[in-house]
Amino acid sequence: MFAALSRLMHPLRLATVSPEELYLDLLKGCLNRSAFGGDLHMLQPAADTLIGRAYLPVQRLLHHFELRLVSRVSAERVAAGKYWPATAETMLSQARLDNIQESITAAIVEKIPGDLIETGVWRGGGTILMRAVLAAYGDTTRRVWVADSFKGLPRPDAAYAADASDQHWKYRELAVSLDEVRANFARYGLLDEQVRFLPGWFADTLPAAPIERLAVLRLDGDMYGSTMDALVPLYPKVSPGGFVIIDDYELAGCRQAVDEYRADHGIRDELVSVDHTAVFWRKR
Repeated sequence: MFAALSRLMHPLRLATVSPEELYLDLLKGCLNRSAFGGDLHMLQPAADTLIGRAYLPVQRLLHHFELRLVSRVSAERVAAGKYWPATAETMLSQARLDNIQESITAAIVEKIPGDLIETGVWRGGGTILMRAVLAAYGDTTRRVWVADSFKGLPRPDAAYAADASDQHWKYRELAVSLDEVRANFARYGLLDEQVRFLPGWFADTLPAAPIERLAVLRLDGDMYGSTMDALVPLYPKVSPGGFVIIDDYELAGCRQAVDEYRADHGIRDELVSVDHTAVFWRKR
């Protein structure tokens, strides 16, 4: 069972769980819809099924009629983050949501200076959780930076050979507008002056972003170019002891960008696995 529900099933444990943790557990269950119970649905059918193989052309046709294909998905798949949800604000696994919470909590407790940023936010779930952690612990000094094109992933750039065959730009489901993401923050009462939006391609917005220091840098750009375009301007701003989280390390392009950047800059900090795809390290 998911953390929020599991704790509610064991009342004797409530005395050892803080109100902040209970709130954040419930929020995570809302963001991925695991707390709602019942059938959960995904936008992208499994690729190894007949529907999955026909998904893109059929979905393009249905799009003209404002229709979508969905399929049922198990609670286990939701927990593993292996689905594109029909309604939830995040497709992140339980482990990745926990990792965001734990990283920010450590930054607050250890007084690591800097703001929080996610580059590539989809419907905003990860950054909504970031803002919620700050609210739960009364941190009014840090900002949450929400960086995204808000129109999906870019076509492969000829300058990045590793992205030559990348197909992410074809998926309309990855294009979520700024207005929708702002509305998702507002739904949870977390849209305020501590949330700052950086709309546009990373290569255009991140080098000039008015960010002085970062305590948590979370990259979710999928591609080589999107990953490198975020690492180059932002990694130098990460404070010692700060967290660098890579959501898509299992993807070849993202992994290549991370490995090259670490090698070129002599970064030997240990890569720690979060789940089947995400990793993080702490900047020493």
